[in-house]
Amino acid sequence: MGFLPEMNWDICALSEQISDDKGLCVIADKVNMPLSSYDIVFVPGGMGTRKLQNDNEFINWIQSAKNTPLKISVCTGSLILGAAGFLKNKKATTHKNAMNDLKKYTNKAEFQRIIDEENIITGSGVATSIDLGLYLVQELTNSETREKIAKQMDYPYK
Repeated sequence: MGFLPEMNWDICALSEQISDDKGLCVIADKVNMPLSSYDIVFVPGGMGTRKLQNDNEFINWIQSAKNTPLKISVCTGSLILGAAGFLKNKKATTHKNAMNDLKKYTNKAEFQRIIDEENIITGSGVATSIDLGLYLVQELTNSETREKIAKQMDYPYK
């Protein structure tokens, strides 16, 4: 809707093509590039996070976002942020079925819809993606912009 015309994004990955366990394929814009040049890194969740949290090459790559000003995850993406060491002593959330897994990475795991702790924002389950997106719009712009976008989406929930 043009509220942040200077904003752009890349889909980043360690390989050119990423597939989930159901066959959904995504083509990366940037392959095996450090994440340190980004202002925001967003880590999605999904069943693949269970394996990726133990993948040293992948976690080392995620750690290249150490100095990125804002790191965000939704659902079990927080397990990836945790495995990278970003959640130590920080409040964070994840899908309710993965809360015990999250407790490996932070002693402040809480089940909430959204937790904003310093430079880390985590959202709980998949449906939280919309709430999290609107929350980020408000953080990056203002509440008026958030309301305009929510109205355009026909999203009445606050």
